[in-house]
Amino acid sequence: MAEAIVGGSLSRLRELNTQSALRVLRGAEPMTLTELSKRTGLSRASTEDVVDDLLAQRWVVEEAPTAGAMGRPARRFRFRSDAAHALGVDIGGHRVRAIITDLDGAVLGRAEDEVDASAGRDRRLAAADDVVAQCLRRSGLTTDQLWGAGVGSSGLIDATGKVVLSVDIPEWTGLSLSEHFRARLGVPVLADNDGRLAALAERWRGVARYAKDFVYLLAGLRTGLGLVIGGELHRGFGGAAGEIGALPAAGWIRAQEHLRKAGGEAGDVFAAARAGDRQATAAVRRYVRDLSVGTAALVLTLDPQMVVLGGGFSRSADVLLDLLRRELDKQCIRTPEVLASQLGDESVVLGAARLALDDAELRLFGVRP
Repeated sequence: MAEAIVGGSLSRLRELNTQSALRVLRGAEPMTLTELSKRTGLSRASTEDVVDDLLAQRWVVEEAPTAGAMGRPARRFRFRSDAAHALGVDIGGHRVRAIITDLDGAVLGRAEDEVDASAGRDRRLAAADDVVAQCLRRSGLTTDQLWGAGVGSSGLIDATGKVVLSVDIPEWTGLSLSEHFRARLGVPVLADNDGRLAALAERWRGVARYAKDFVYLLAGLRTGLGLVIGGELHRGFGGAAGEIGALPAAGWIRAQEHLRKAGGEAGDVFAAARAGDRQATAAVRRYVRDLSVGTAALVLTLDPQMVVLGGGFSRSADVLLDLLRRELDKQCIRTPEVLASQLGDESVVLGAARLALDDAELRLFGVRP
């Protein structure tokens, strides 16, 4: 893991000064000691000491002087977003994905592989370990250069990263995803439900990046959910917020059955409906009607700015969105915007990386991003 900011041998004040300087340098143009001193409110001498420490720890780099400048140019410094990296992992029922980003969130490497839907715990974890190793190799990085990792999967996952309950992957129940990857990577690891992480990615880079309140639907072979309230991912007291699909009356348990009964894969049914096939169109309408019940309950409870349709079925948003809007119009006092995610299959893995980055920034800068 990248070297942490030294704090144990320094006073608390020195540690706070260091974090203050990093917060100012992060995302800013290279600046001089004088400019940094003014922005942080530190004395020139204290600023110089802090910058020397950060240079030694490789969190800051000195910029080369501008060519052709007259006289001796002032030294300028910038934050090194490549000083450490974050890993995101998405372990799904049929596929495992991993990405590595720098501290600015730029993706440096990707890897993915299929996993058999019937794979047990050991085989699925082994597949995830292989994908992570591939991602590291493709990025040209080692685990020593990681600052943290985030892991997403289905099921109810508590604050420690333990899968409390998993219906889709039964052997997952009782597994600590955080412990598994922490033992292999040697870095802090956080884990969360895939629907919540997809919502986190949508808030970061998707159509909901300017929304403070929205409902995210992870629509696919199963239906998941993420809630963002007041700009924050909402997990609830025990991490079970939004598990409305467990309520049979919500309709989510049976929703996909309408598509299966129409024959073929869901994508084939959507394509047939798009082409005007009556049987497929009726199946899609029944699917959306069931999907809308739980969604309407959330809309009536939260009054969100928008509903975002994500997951694998978002590729057929042209078939689904208008139907979903119309169903919500029938059931809601105020229908929010209903938009399709543009993040594709990477929504969960991006959210996992963002989870790791949020934790890294809290440790690095002393405040939440």
